[in-house]
Amino acid sequence: MSKSHDEIWDEWGDLVNMAPKELEDWLETEESKSVGQGEGESKGHKSGRRIVEIKRTNKDDLSDDDWDHMGKVVGYIKRHGAQVPDEPEGSDWAYSMKNWGHDPFGENGMAA
Repeated sequence: MSKSHDEIWDEWGDLVNMAPKELEDWLETEESKSVGQGEGESKGHKSGRRIVEIKRTNKDDLSDDDWDHMGKVVGYIKRHGAQVPDEPEGSDWAYSMKNWGHDPFGENGMAA
């Protein structure tokens, strides 16, 4: 059973805790570019750029593709957030989570 837009919106608001500019700045770092899967730009890095666009879009103007991506992001953060390593700070795990818009050490962070 898929989630409603309201459910996705609420979870997105709780889990995607990086502001657009903060995420944009992070995506320019070597740490951000050093993690992830995929040829060339990683999936997480691409997702981060998409998250910035979505966060800058009015809720009423989001497309079905945007909602689908938001649901994917929520799922990723929940799955990987449950796998906190013993030493999370400065880890590939932390860098990957930030690429997906979640700073685990920020407000509402899972490792804070």
